[in-house]
Amino acid sequence: MTSKVTYTGNLRTTCEHIRSGDTFITDAPVDNNGLGQAFSPTDTVATGLASCMLTMMGIKARDLEIDLIDTEAEVTKHMASDPRRICKIEVKMTLPSGVNDKHRKILEHTARTCPVLYSLHPDIEKVISFQWIR
Repeated sequence: MTSKVTYTGNLRTTCEHIRSGDTFITDAPVDNNGLGQAFSPTDTVATGLASCMLTMMGIKARDLEIDLIDTEAEVTKHMASDPRRICKIEVKMTLPSGVNDKHRKILEHTARTCPVLYSLHPDIEKVISFQWIR
């Protein structure tokens, strides 16, 4: 088992990672009858994409002896209705400027081949950008 999710009422869940015991909560968003006081389930999907991309880039950067500490990804999730679903995820990466062009291409390719990206439905538009300025 990977995780356990418990509904705690008021459109909130507590999610526990079994191996580590770490937890986080989710709330339904305000535009869907919730309090919006935490990540919504769809927020976690969009955020998981950026987290996966950064993790995969971190693995490759370590192999290339490149420091990506403090690299950031800004995530914007767009919803559609009928049926309610994620229709677009934008990820804007801000990375260190001192990386050469060859390694930039390798790292960008690595990000674009992360497991979460491949797992998302093809109808979800993915807009990924890389800014090498940090």
